[in-house]
Parts: sequence; structure tokens; C-alpha cells
Amino acid sequence: MNADRPQQPQWEPARPDFAPHGMWTGNVPPPPPVQPVTPRPGPFGTARRRLAAMGAAAALAIGAGGAGAAMTLALTHQSTVYASPTAVAGVTSKSTTAQVAAAVQPSVVSIQAQTASGVSGGSGVILRSDGVIMTNAHVVSGARQVSVKFSNGRTASARVLGANTGQDIAVIKAAGVSGLKPATLGDSGALAVGDQVLAVGSPLGLDGSVTSGIVSALGRQIQEGGDDQQQLPPGLRGQLSQQQQTVIKNAIQTDAAINPGNSGGALVNASGQVVGVNTAILTAGNSEGNIGVGFSIPVDSAKKAADAIIAGASL
Repeated sequence: MNADRPQQPQWEPARPDFAPHGMWTGNVPPPPPVQPVTPRPGPFGTARRRLAAMGAAAALAIGAGGAGAAMTLALTHQSTVYASPTAVAGVTSKSTTAQVAAAVQPSVVSIQAQTASGVSGGSGVILRSDGVIMTNAHVVSGARQVSVKFSNGRTASARVLGANTGQDIAVIKAAGVSGLKPATLGDSGALAVGDQVLAVGSPLGLDGSVTSGIVSALGRQIQEGGDDQQQLPPGLRGQLSQQQQTVIKNAIQTDAAINPGNSGGALVNASGQVVGVNTAILTAGNSEGNIGVGFSIPVDSAKKAADAIIAGASL
């Protein structure tokens, strides 16, 4: 027989290894028992894995503009001063993306800040029904006047209660409002890469916009601004002011579209809970818009910073 030619398989006649009605005859070993499959709860499962921290430079999703220095309040008080319910009204494990978005939109606002150099825009997350709102510090940096627009189209003036520029978190309070719908704050530590998320805010001034994506990575460290911008990639140089320099640790990376104006808005999970505060994007070349790489401050860190600001402010 030629060794270069593969041998043809030798087939044997079929043997009656199984008796009628499934009775085992013993001619060949029985197949292993079928193991029951436990359904994974929810549409995304519960597996949780973490990525090692990696460095990444990022451009701010919206420049604050203005020469004034941001107010800073030291974190001296960490008590929770507002409730964070675990369930979002109107959202269940079977809710569609549209239903989740509809439940979250009333808790996200559009923000305009008048500075010495013009008007800048951003977004915010309602923390309390009396108009206490969390946003990015760079959104209201140097602001002389601040106005808020709610999902129902109503507007109100607002004042800055305080800001933590190191964490890029600020808290403002809208005047003359009540009965607002506070956002439900989730657990950013429970996120896993691949989890579905929505970014809710006002990109480019388009109020109430919603984009969808996934958590692309966890544990990113991003630099917002800095004294030496020559160390930044070409797409980031010249876009950051010294008032905005800070380092965000353990940032959430997402491919949900984030653009200028999304800063301070909500990153929410499939249950409609806020898990991050959208703060930065990575740009390439001359592009200043979304290229599929955005970053959010974990809500666990953002909430602590906001708590401290509220506890030390005069409401």
C-alpha cells in the first residue's frame, strides 16, 4: 500500500447496541448523563471579571471655557445624604432599551454655563427632587451664570454649590423647582466588560439624546489636562486648560457614543441605574467627536465626591 496515500476508513456494519425502548444492551459504554443547564439571570448574565488598570489619555467631552478657577471643596465628610433606591420604576429584567431610556431621561438635564469667554454646555444627573444636580466640574468651571433645562422643556437658573476638580465632580442646585425625579444610582463595582450601557445627555446641545453600547474596559486611568500637553497624543493637544487638569482613576471605558455636551451626563446599566458620569472622549487626528472610545467616572467615586460637596454646602 502506498504510504503517501491516506488509508480509507474501514466501515463495519451497524450493530444493535440499543434494544427497543432505549434498553441498554452493554455492547458499548453508555453516554454520559446530560447535565442540566442553569439559566443565566437577566439578559446579560452575572459573570464578573476585571481588567488590569491601563493608562489612557483622553480629551474632555466638553470644554468649560472661561478663565475663572473652579471652586474646590475638600472631601471631609463621606456620609450619604440622599437615598439610592435599588430599583428603577418602570424597568424590569424584560425591559427594552427604549423602556430603560424613557425611565432615565427625566433624571438627566442639559446645562449651560456662561463664562467670561462665552457659553459652554454639558449635562447633569438629578440627585434630589428639590433640584440638586451632579455634573462634571469642568462643565461649570468659571461659570458666572448657570441654567438648567429639564426633560419636559422647563428651564431654571442654578447656582454652583461646590466642585471637586481633582475628581471632576461638581454639584449645582436649580432654583424654584420641586418634584423632580432623582436618578437611581447603581453599583459601578458590579460592572463587567461587555455589559450593555446607555449614555444619556445633551451632545452638541441635542437635549435628551441616548446612545447605546457596552462597557469596553474597566480600570482605565485617564488624564484630563495637564501642564505638559506635549506628552499627549496629537489629537489631544491644545484642547485642555489648566483649570481642567485632573486624573481619573478606575474610569469606565465605553463605546456608547459620547460627544461634546455629554459631560456630566449619565452612563446607565440595563436596569436603568446610573453607573458612571460621562466625562471624556479620546480623539484622533483633527477629529473632535466620538470615535468609539469614551470614559466615565465610576458612580461610586462620583457619589462620594457629591456627598461631601452637599454636606458642606448651604442648600
